[in-house]
Amino acid sequence: MTHLLKTISFRLLLAAIVGICAGSASALFLTSLEWATDTSLHHTWLLWLLPLGGALVSWLYLQYGKDAAKGNNLLLDRIYGGESAVPLRMAPLVLFGTLVTHLFSGSAGREGTAVQMGGSLAELISKKFRLAHAERTIILLCGISSGFGSVFGTPAAGAVFALEVAAIGAISLNAVLPVLLASYAGHFMTLAWGVHHLHYSMGPVPHPNVMLLLKIAAAAIMFGLTAFLFVTLTHRLKAWFTKLLPNPIIKSFIGGLIIIALVYIVGTRDYLGLGLPLLQHSFQETAAPLAFLWKTLFTSITLGAGYQGGEVTPLFVIGSTLGSALAHLFAISVPMLAGIGLISVFSGATNTPVASFILGIELFGLHGYGWLYMLIGCAIAYLCSGMPAIYSAQRSRRYFKELWD
Repeated sequence: MTHLLKTISFRLLLAAIVGICAGSASALFLTSLEWATDTSLHHTWLLWLLPLGGALVSWLYLQYGKDAAKGNNLLLDRIYGGESAVPLRMAPLVLFGTLVTHLFSGSAGREGTAVQMGGSLAELISKKFRLAHAERTIILLCGISSGFGSVFGTPAAGAVFALEVAAIGAISLNAVLPVLLASYAGHFMTLAWGVHHLHYSMGPVPHPNVMLLLKIAAAAIMFGLTAFLFVTLTHRLKAWFTKLLPNPIIKSFIGGLIIIALVYIVGTRDYLGLGLPLLQHSFQETAAPLAFLWKTLFTSITLGAGYQGGEVTPLFVIGSTLGSALAHLFAISVPMLAGIGLISVFSGATNTPVASFILGIELFGLHGYGWLYMLIGCAIAYLCSGMPAIYSAQRSRRYFKELWD
C-alpha cells in the first residue's frame, strides 16, 4: 500500500510539473500568436512573404527537425510504443513555424503547436526521471492534455481529448487522474500569466420536440460529411504536394503562392489565419453559404503544403460557419446551430466525440437542453465522418479490439 501511494504521489507530482511547464509555454505562444495575428492584419503586404516564410520553416525542419517534422503523429507513435523519442527541439521549431505561418497569414490553427510543446516538455521530464514505458506514456498524455486544455481554456476537454485521441475506446484508468491534474494545472498556469480566452454563447435553447431533434440530426450528418471532406482533402493534398514536389522547401513555397492566388480569386482575406473574426461573426448572424468550404480549402492547402500550425481552430470555424449557414434552412437559431456545428465537425475530424461534447459544455455551459443537442451533434457527426482522422497515426477501434481480444 505504501509503495502504491508513493507511485501515485510521484505520478501526480510529475503531472503537475508537466502542466505548469506546458501552461507557461502556451501562455508564451498565445501572447506571441496575438502579436503575429495583429501584425498580419495591420500590415496586409506581409501575405506576399508567405512563400518565403514557409520555405524558411521547411528548411529549418529539414536541417534540424528530424523526427519533429512528424508533429502530433510522433507523439501518438511514441504513446503506442514507438522507438523514436520526442525531441525537445520540437517545441521551439513548432513555435517559430506557427508564428511564421500566422505572421504571413497562412490558414492554420494553434492546438498542434501547444500539444507538441507540451509533449516535448513531457518527454524531457520523463527522460530526466528515467521513466519506464508505462509511466512515460502517462506523462506524454499529460503533455497533450495540458497543451490542449491551456490553449483553449477547456481543461476537462483537454484531459478527455488526450485520452480519447490516443486510445479510441481503450483508456487506461491509471492515466485519468494525472492527465486531469496536468490539464487543469496547465489551464490555471496560462491564466496566471494573464492570458484569457474568447467565450461564445448559444443563446436561448428551446425545449426538445421530434421535429427539432430530426433537424439537428440532419444537420449533424452534414457536419460529419464536412469533417470527412476536411480530413480527406488535407491528407490527399499532403500526398499530392509530396509526390509532385518532394523537396519540402519548394513545396511550401508553391503552397504559399497558391494561397496568395486564392485570396485574389475569392476577393477576401476572411479565410486567412485562425479565422476568429469569421467564427465570432457566425454566432451573430447567418454566415455565407460557402464560407465553410473556402475555409476548408484554405486550411487544407496550408497544412498540405507543410506549414506549421494546427487543425482544431479552423475546424471550429468550419463547423460554426456551416451551422450558421444552415440555421435559416432548418429554422433554428443561428448561435445555437453554430455552436453545435463547432463541436460536431471537430468530433468527426478527430474521432473524439466525448471530448467534443465536454468541450461544448465548457465553451457554452449547461443551459436547458443544450447538452442533449450537443450530444446528438457530436455522436452523429462522429458516426458519419468515417474512421480516417486528421491524425494519421491514430489507431482505429479495430486495432484496440484486436489488442484486447
